[in-house]
Amino acid sequence: MINGAQVMVKCLENEGVSIVFGYPGAAICPFYDALMDSSIRHILVRQEQNAAHAASGYTRSCGKPGVCIATSGPGATNLITGLATAYMDSIPLIAITGQVRSDLLGRDVFQEADITGSCESFIKHSYLVKQTADLPRIFKEAFHIATTGRPGPVLIDIPIDIQQGTIEKFVYPEKADIIGYKPRTQGHPLQIKKAVEQINQSKRPVICAGGGVLSSGGKKNLVAFAEKTGIPVISTMMGIGVMPSEHPLYLGMLGSHGVAAANKAIHNADLVILCGARVGDRAVAAPNQITEKAKVIHIDIDPAEIGKNMIAHIPIVGNIRTVLESLLEKVDFHVDDAWTATTQEWKTTLQKEPRHFPGYVEPCSFIREFSKLLQSKAIWVADVGQNQIWSANYFITTAGRFLTTGGMGTMGYSIPAAIGAKIARPTRQVVAVCGDGSFQMSMNELATIAQNHIGVKIIVMRNTRLGMVRELQDNLYGGRHSGTILDDIPNINKIAEAYGIPSCLVSSNEEALEAAKQMLNTDGAYVLVCNVSPENPSK
Repeated sequence: MINGAQVMVKCLENEGVSIVFGYPGAAICPFYDALMDSSIRHILVRQEQNAAHAASGYTRSCGKPGVCIATSGPGATNLITGLATAYMDSIPLIAITGQVRSDLLGRDVFQEADITGSCESFIKHSYLVKQTADLPRIFKEAFHIATTGRPGPVLIDIPIDIQQGTIEKFVYPEKADIIGYKPRTQGHPLQIKKAVEQINQSKRPVICAGGGVLSSGGKKNLVAFAEKTGIPVISTMMGIGVMPSEHPLYLGMLGSHGVAAANKAIHNADLVILCGARVGDRAVAAPNQITEKAKVIHIDIDPAEIGKNMIAHIPIVGNIRTVLESLLEKVDFHVDDAWTATTQEWKTTLQKEPRHFPGYVEPCSFIREFSKLLQSKAIWVADVGQNQIWSANYFITTAGRFLTTGGMGTMGYSIPAAIGAKIARPTRQVVAVCGDGSFQMSMNELATIAQNHIGVKIIVMRNTRLGMVRELQDNLYGGRHSGTILDDIPNINKIAEAYGIPSCLVSSNEEALEAAKQMLNTDGAYVLVCNVSPENPSK
């Protein structure tokens, strides 16, 4: 005989799970007890939302689906924002929640919450387990759904009596066979033929790459396609890292917070090849202005995304990596030299040098110079706010990863995501950058870092403001700064000290770079606090 909690652990072991992130409670205690007899490592976070963010950082750094765990009621509901973040960014996660006894469901007992109903808009699929014998099938299906088609989080809600129930024998299914779930991966041959013809006719084509390129494993194919055709590449925020920042064909991030060269390229193109990008309002505010003079080839694994924000003249449903393989084989085209020269001129002449404020660190140039100190495969995790925009436009990516949340835009993401990334890639440098606002949303995870000896480096851009909102108030509300002043509270260096983590406070770029070198040469975690002017704009 084997109980449900033991079955849950065996299911995870069969899926190759070695790390889980979570926070225990009464309704999930049987699972935690069974976990004691497994080699699976549990990372105790300090708040459940951060378990989901850590699982996301883990997934995005190693490619394996991350697992986060919470108890019923508030534990489960605390997961929702983290799951919504993963859903919007198409990150495959497995969320396991404990639930009250099956016979008590719907009676509003202690710590009962309808988590499957609450999460409906923010997950790819959910299960409320009704029989212990169903656990192996459900786990197999959950991992399959999370990692195929458009990736995303899957929730498994398991009442405590199901965890305590027994079955005669554990047998894990070899494969998941789900009726009606057959994601298309290949791309229709006729649509690919039309795309090739359209590319051959184009004079000013541009590739717009999104996060789908990275999640599909299509990065190498995209680079090869761009280099074969000479077509310049721009990216959405989630697509940063599809090409090295200094690659001759890469023009930068587009959008309201992007760079001029990328925006000029897409607005002057006669063909836009969208690869795994939804191009929301931050990327393209007025898509009709582009489609009036450009044809659009839209490639995406999710048919619901094609044409959602921009008209697609040639839609191709399929895995980006696979479709790009087909295009590489069939396309015989090289972009006109005049278009190449024009885009390169934009890239070199339209870049503005950031403004320096005396007595403060200038964050854009600091991030640019700091990135040169990092190893080529370093992982940079940007939070949300001005630090995200500074990072997106000035961090120099090479062979590593740029991680951020571009869909939901969840403050407090960077530190727990960096924890997950460092656990996934322990030999790589992992740096989280955040503002003093976003730092305070997840600074409790310094305890997780200290307890588990996780060597994450943290940069806090301290401007004593909620900088992004303040900037909006300056631009749209006559400079009336309502609810955006943080003052000098708290003393971040003292907080780091309380957790036994070394830190430094700097107020110039020269000081910041020297401290950065010290930080990178320090074993274990480190917190570098940079005093930044409240007047420093996002771009």
